[in-house]
Amino acid sequence: MEYSAKNIKVLKGLEAVRKRPGMYIGDTGERGLHHLIFEVVDNSIDEAMAGYAHTIEVIIHSDGSVQIVDDGRGIPTDLHPYEKLPAATLVLTTLHAGGKFDSKTYKVSGGLHGVGVSVVNALSQWLEMVIYRKGKIYRQKFQQGKPVTDLEVIGKTAQQGTSIRFYPDPAIFPNTIFNKDIIQRRLKELAYLNPGVNIKFIDKRDGTKLNYHFEGGIRDFLKELTKGSPLITPIYFFNASTYRGRKVELEVAFLYDSSYEDKLASYVNNIRTGEGGTHETGFKGGLTRAVLGYIEKNYKLRDLKVQSEDIREGLKGIINLKLTEPQFEGQTKTKLGDSFIRGMVQRWTYEFLTRYFEENPNSARKIADRAIGAAKSRIAAKRARDLIRKQLKISAIATLPGKLTDCQSKNPEERELYLVEGDSAGGSAKQGRDRRFQAILPLRGKILNSQKSSNLKLLESEEIKNIITALGTGINEELELSKLRYHKIIIMTDADVDGSHIQTLIMTFFFNNMRPIIEKGHLYIAQPPLYRYKKGRREIYLKDEQELYRLLIEEGLKGIELPTGLNYFQVGKWLEQVGIYQQILEKLEKLFGIGRVIRFLIEGGKLEEVEEFLKSQGYRIVSKSEEKWYIQTDKGVEELKVGEELIHYPLFKEGKKLYRQIAPLATQLKVDPLQMLKEVINRGLKGADIQRYKGLGEMNPDQLWETTMNPKNRRLLQVRLEDGEKANQWFELFMGSEVAPRREFIQKHAREVENIDT
Repeated sequence: MEYSAKNIKVLKGLEAVRKRPGMYIGDTGERGLHHLIFEVVDNSIDEAMAGYAHTIEVIIHSDGSVQIVDDGRGIPTDLHPYEKLPAATLVLTTLHAGGKFDSKTYKVSGGLHGVGVSVVNALSQWLEMVIYRKGKIYRQKFQQGKPVTDLEVIGKTAQQGTSIRFYPDPAIFPNTIFNKDIIQRRLKELAYLNPGVNIKFIDKRDGTKLNYHFEGGIRDFLKELTKGSPLITPIYFFNASTYRGRKVELEVAFLYDSSYEDKLASYVNNIRTGEGGTHETGFKGGLTRAVLGYIEKNYKLRDLKVQSEDIREGLKGIINLKLTEPQFEGQTKTKLGDSFIRGMVQRWTYEFLTRYFEENPNSARKIADRAIGAAKSRIAAKRARDLIRKQLKISAIATLPGKLTDCQSKNPEERELYLVEGDSAGGSAKQGRDRRFQAILPLRGKILNSQKSSNLKLLESEEIKNIITALGTGINEELELSKLRYHKIIIMTDADVDGSHIQTLIMTFFFNNMRPIIEKGHLYIAQPPLYRYKKGRREIYLKDEQELYRLLIEEGLKGIELPTGLNYFQVGKWLEQVGIYQQILEKLEKLFGIGRVIRFLIEGGKLEEVEEFLKSQGYRIVSKSEEKWYIQTDKGVEELKVGEELIHYPLFKEGKKLYRQIAPLATQLKVDPLQMLKEVINRGLKGADIQRYKGLGEMNPDQLWETTMNPKNRRLLQVRLEDGEKANQWFELFMGSEVAPRREFIQKHAREVENIDT
């Protein structure tokens, strides 16, 4: 159909966007920054859903700007019949101006509110629009939302589409650096939801080039979300209809796996509806009705009642709805509100599954058996919770002989409970504590992982029961925070890998089962010292390597004669910066190879001079390609990645910036900063006895009290919950039952690891 200026409907007003950006993009932090990209990408996706675009390209340029290019129809360039401006200019400068308000242009659209590209323009330091349309290339430039050139023809072309390139305004966004991982996740998601579209991603800062195209659509998406072993063959169905002239298309893919949690990802017009809505409610209702009908017909259950939550245990699914003019609850579009969708989706789901169960009895029986087993576990878990509640009412102190060593105070606000790793550390903590207000609960080994354990299994764990009983609140939906017996719950574990794992397991338990305790700020992590520095009669306990480093610099500088005008404090702070610079070089060496070459480039060398520099160092180039060089050094043949990826890598840029700060004083002191740091550290080490603690049990009770438990000296790290959904994703990745995503993450970030306990 013809797409021209008359299709652009106008609702005026753009001035408020820069004054109150949060009203339009949520916030000016990381989420809002990336929302700018997604608003433009959504326009291109809408062109694809309308059948006009097939390829979308997202490019992060070396200067930090982003460009989105599609091969759609191109934004109309003719004059708008009423506004007397080119339609493209109107779309970029007027809020609520766009083809989304003309139902003939876009039957289905994700950019429902029509504020997208104009808001991006308003919040950009600069924006360049290029349109390829009807044989001509048009271009217009903007600054902070205002045109600085007219829409002009700059050439001829056989292609069609739209290119939007912009740089976010630093006056609006505290951080304007885009995170490619966030962008990649969204682009990949869009490619799954729109299987006919080819989405390309290029990051010129580090050379990343990716292509997303999935013929299987949400069926492939489901495989991505459930990389474990499914219990049944994935189920997929599609249906479409119209309701009072509104087009409705539904596709659903789901399966069951061996985990206990259910996870439904639902979308409306490519928008993730994180809070669900009528489409999700309708699917759940249809699924429940179909499974209960099958159980009633094929099983003889006496007193056991299967509920909806039992049927969803282990369910993983994707609901993808396309709907003309959807009604969302709120500007954030996270919940669908159209009431007729619930009944329509429920009917479609029930009718499809009823037929499916008749034609696939093996899958039907597996789903039914799973639901019945979940119902039995739910009832058993309820009995276990009732038993624990009874124990709590009896007052749990007597039920924990030899475990909980309680304190004398009866005031919960001043009482502290230390969850201590192991009996040995627990013994030291009991002797070293202030018994007036500090209680000790030793934990044996690693507690159960609550992320992949049923409630029943969780409540059968002795260590978990001890924690629940000691705190007195109950768990999950029965948790009563007013009954909390200690207002400070302190996790105290060894400073090694096992200790960190135990910390994580305990935090996982609190996050999944006692979240209000975290939300109210009652959970802490003790910070026992990692080092003891002893020199003569002087004995100092140090929290971490950074504190040790600082002390060694302070000690090493003593007795060194400094030039006039410099003092030990200035040089000490400078050497701390040199230490950070050295760490950056070491990290870059892990990622790109030979540290001397990286330092040469950071400190002013050029890429074309690298070969000559290698020869000057006595190194020989064995072979080289565009991506990798292989260099013969005194260590053997080493790999070196030297090129644009290194030069534009954020850590490399950070190193150059830091070196510029370090260089002036190095020149004044006439020293190599890294060599001076090494000499000062060696002076600080001379005559010193440094002990690294790996276990709390290595400290005697007096040391443990003085360094870790005494409120006057100790350091506590408060566990805070800022983003529940993001935290849930991290817990699922690292502590969940799916191994493949965790392995993929470890493989991707293995070279970035700094602390490995050997």
